[in-house]
Amino acid sequence: MKKTATYVVSFICTFAIAGLGAVVTYLCMDGYRAVNKPPLTPPEWLFPVVWTILFALMAIAAARVFIKDRENSRMPLLINTAQLAANFLWCVFFFGMGAYLFSFLWLLMLIVLVILTSVTYYRIDKPAGIMLVPYIVWLSFAAYLNLAIYIVNM
Repeated sequence: MKKTATYVVSFICTFAIAGLGAVVTYLCMDGYRAVNKPPLTPPEWLFPVVWTILFALMAIAAARVFIKDRENSRMPLLINTAQLAANFLWCVFFFGMGAYLFSFLWLLMLIVLVILTSVTYYRIDKPAGIMLVPYIVWLSFAAYLNLAIYIVNM
């Protein structure tokens, strides 16, 4: 039962942040639709699908780390919390404010936080660390999109 509760709490916390980011994004989609997009921009419907999968992997990974080594999970989960907050704020900066260059730089910091999360997770639970690799790949692609949107809309 404790494991199940850990997964439930992890999903609630992770998807609460995801939901806040989704609200900001949704409310600002008209602005995003109006900007010029670079080559390789995926269709809009793909973003929520990918993000749902990535947030589910984040929640599972966090729960695994907490279950595997509760005592040593504090720092990895703190870094994870920082990356979740940074992820949400990126939505505010990019979609809400249209601050594309700042958002790109923020996204680079987010990638570093996710790599740190992955590495610290890996030390406790290898599968948990590996679960964040798709997130790192997607953020790297998002960095391309973000920078390219800045450039093509200068």
